[in-house]
Amino acid sequence: MIYDFLVIGGGIAGASAAYELAAHGTVLIVETEDSAGYHATGRSAALFTRNFGGPIVRKINAFSSDFFHTPPVGFCETPLLTPRGCLTVAAPADAADLDALLALSEPGEEIREIDPKDACDMVPFMRSDRIARAVYEANVTDIDVATLLLSYLKGAKARGAVLMTKQPVMALSRDAGVWKVQTAKDSFSAAKVINASGAWADQIGAMAGARSIGLVPRRRTAIIINAPDGIDCASLPAIDFAGSDAYLKPEAGKLLASPGDATQTEPHDAWPDDMDIAMLADWVGQETTIEVTKIEHSWAGLRSFVADGAPVVGLDPVLPDFFWLAGQGGYGIMMSPVLAMLTSDLCTGTSSAFADQFKQALSPQRMFGVVDK
Repeated sequence: MIYDFLVIGGGIAGASAAYELAAHGTVLIVETEDSAGYHATGRSAALFTRNFGGPIVRKINAFSSDFFHTPPVGFCETPLLTPRGCLTVAAPADAADLDALLALSEPGEEIREIDPKDACDMVPFMRSDRIARAVYEANVTDIDVATLLLSYLKGAKARGAVLMTKQPVMALSRDAGVWKVQTAKDSFSAAKVINASGAWADQIGAMAGARSIGLVPRRRTAIIINAPDGIDCASLPAIDFAGSDAYLKPEAGKLLASPGDATQTEPHDAWPDDMDIAMLADWVGQETTIEVTKIEHSWAGLRSFVADGAPVVGLDPVLPDFFWLAGQGGYGIMMSPVLAMLTSDLCTGTSSAFADQFKQALSPQRMFGVVDK
């Protein structure tokens, strides 16, 4: 059988693309691990806000908002978003950093400055002497990542897509207009290959004979700790710290803490560094009144970036019918609805608002200095 589309990678990028593509042809998803979403997707504590990331990412997030708030009929049985809110605090040395965040406020998506005392009332374990200014964004929500991924996979299967796990790709070749994808177990044929393999996207590209897009995987560490006695985590906002990428976030009745680290590494099954965990626990003690006596759980995940920080979405400028869907840089969950629809539009030659808005800005051709004629 020759599939119309073969998607390499069963994370949120591959699953969402398969869902959209399955409306237009036969789709096969091949996933290396035992289950879909094992790596970056399964280790994400995703929030939805239109104000994370650079200008192009924020624009994509704005377009994704409708999907998250009003999913297609039958897509999922429970809401994808739940209210959370986000509090950003700044120490005296970082107080001016909040001006850029406040500048993103717009009608319906307000970001407002609040009194530091109100910030401490909102999050009682904050240290008042560490807060010179505070900003609150009410519309930030938690994303139910597990439901989102499973709904994409379920929807793709309902449209006829096939998911095969434990199928690491070993080789790719093209002959007579057909791609042959050799895995450790089987061989598959497809008219188009969608490279949605996360941190491994450049390696998959190399197998196909493509030039590197300069993808850099970066490790992010997180720990789960107990909140202080008497604190209702469900009522807390997420907490960002100006001047750094560090954050705290309620997670299943406990607190998730991350330094927002971005340590360059090779693609692998990421694990946390002991020193990073120790430094993170110490940081929590400095910024809050929480004494970290026990770490309930720790993990690390990989986020992948190209040089300009924007995703790479589009057909390779040299290899026929080889499609890049990579470099989401930690925003892949939020961007998945739009990037999936864009992938479908570009793979099927459909002209749409998404294709018109983002085709040039996200094209892999920008990575190679190739001009789109």
